[in-house]
Amino acid sequence: MNEHVRLTAWVRGRVQRVGFRWFTRARALEIGGLSGFALNLDDGRVQVVAEGPRAACQQLLDWLHDGDTPGRVEGVTEIWDTPRGGYEGFAIR
Repeated sequence: MNEHVRLTAWVRGRVQRVGFRWFTRARALEIGGLSGFALNLDDGRVQVVAEGPRAACQQLLDWLHDGDTPGRVEGVTEIWDTPRGGYEGFAIR
């Protein structure tokens, strides 16, 4: 089960102006094999897009749900899709 996938997650809570995107990028790089980005949205959520092996994306999603993240995560909504490519590493946007 090493298929490559695209995970898009929207993280709700106190997740802006607390270093959340930076820590998300650091976690993605620590997991390895992931490309994508973390982006602050106008409504206060952070959007996380990660492409790579399903197990690595799941590990990042688990961290978003239950990890030692900065701020306070109140909920995560995610969708899974086929990868689109075009990302160089994992960026903060």
